[in-house]
This record gives sequence, structure tokens and C-alpha cells, in this order.
Amino acid sequence: MLDLSVRKAVLTGKPALQGPGIRLEVLPEGHLLHVMGAITANDLERHLSALGIKDTAVRPAGYRQWFVVGSERLSDALVRDLAGALAGSAFVSDQSHGRVRVGVSGPLAAELLSRGTAVDLHPSVFPEGRAAMTLFGHISVQVTRIAAHGFELTVLRSFAESLYEELEALALSLGASRISS
Repeated sequence: MLDLSVRKAVLTGKPALQGPGIRLEVLPEGHLLHVMGAITANDLERHLSALGIKDTAVRPAGYRQWFVVGSERLSDALVRDLAGALAGSAFVSDQSHGRVRVGVSGPLAAELLSRGTAVDLHPSVFPEGRAAMTLFGHISVQVTRIAAHGFELTVLRSFAESLYEELEALALSLGASRISS
């Protein structure tokens, strides 16, 4: 039997929420590569640039581990080229099919997130570019500060709907309302 590549966005139809000081939204399911090995973020960024992979971010995901994320899908050939370029120093695992990204932004974003995680999100200890693997309630997520008042949460696909529903309830409690996409 042929292995058919059918990919459906897991949070399709989930509305964005917006209110005074808060915005919650589903981010595009582009690419998410897990890179593991003896490589620095700067070296990884150089390899990405050399391959023409643009509009992507490199985020720490653990000791000698990185997430390479972006809103556009990468071809299988490009992922193989990156794996080949990193051979001998790092391994690449395409997790695009298995993880979902959610955006929380606005002056109340840190307050919303602090209701579900124990990570200290104050900018002095969690500045822009910082990422942490943590729990949000009972769900494992990676929280990344992407702007002064902006965060991105990366979650395993099977927990995405549950996480989004928890975030929706918290956003509504902070005065947000559902908006059309």
C-alpha cells in the first residue's frame, strides 16, 4: 500500500482571540526541525543561510539541541541537504508533522502564561530569544520569548487542542474575545 502524505492542520478553525493587552493565535504549521549534536546556534544559522533557508529561527531545545522553526514548509530535499551539511556534527529530525506553534502576545501575555507555568517570564530573567522547556498545566511545551510582549509556544501535535483550549479560557478571563481569522 502506498504511504500517502496527508497533512491536516490540527487547529484548523480555532479562532484568534484579542482583547485589551492580549492576543492568542494559531501560527502557521510551517517547519520545525530538531537538530541534535555538537553544533552552535551560530554555526547552524550559517548552514541554514548557505542552503538558502530564510525566515527561520534557531531556538535552544536542550543541551546540544536546537529547534529550527519557520512559517513556510521545507521540501524533503532541503531537509536532506541540511542533514548532509551537518553530517558528522549533528543530526536532523523533521518534527514539522508532530509539533504545533501558538502565539501569545500583548502586554498581558506574560500574565496569561504565568497562570499556567512556573517559569519566571520577567524580561530581566527571560529576555527576548530565551526559550524553556516546561509544563503548561499538565502539557509539556517550549515557551520562547520572541518579542518584548510576544511568546511562542511549541507543543506536541496530540496536545495542541487541549493547550489551545486552556489558553482560550485564560485569554477570555483577561478580557479577550474571539475574532474571525
